[in-house]
Amino acid sequence: MARGAAVVGLSRGVLALLPLIALVACSSGKPQAPATAEGADHIACAVGGAQKLTEACAVERGEVDGKLMLVVHHPDGAFRRFEVLTDGRGIAVADGADEAVTALRDGSLDVSVGTDRYVFPAKVRPRPDATGETDVQRTDAQRSDAN
Repeated sequence: MARGAAVVGLSRGVLALLPLIALVACSSGKPQAPATAEGADHIACAVGGAQKLTEACAVERGEVDGKLMLVVHHPDGAFRRFEVLTDGRGIAVADGADEAVTALRDGSLDVSVGTDRYVFPAKVRPRPDATGETDVQRTDAQRSDAN
């Protein structure tokens, strides 16, 4: 009888573990990243070598030592920090070895860093001329006087 009791006890133990075994069997072992990073403001991005841009990256704005900084959060929890430049070049990578390659396209700043790509909304400002004023600010009379 003791032997039969052990088998019954084992069966109950196995039965108690079945839900846990089923849960582990259904899991791929690798947690899924959310489709969109947490945050209020999002930009289009293609991270980790992805080809398709999606509004999946969250942008956090802040100031460090008087400089405007952007932290772009990826859906998988990774992030990149950028410094907003005031000389008209756009943004630069704030840390890391990779440099940002930037291009203005249709009112947006397209930024590539390594295998990641981001599209930021951009405001294009006219560049100042030798007098320090932009051509937009100067009148026709002032332009003819300068020539």
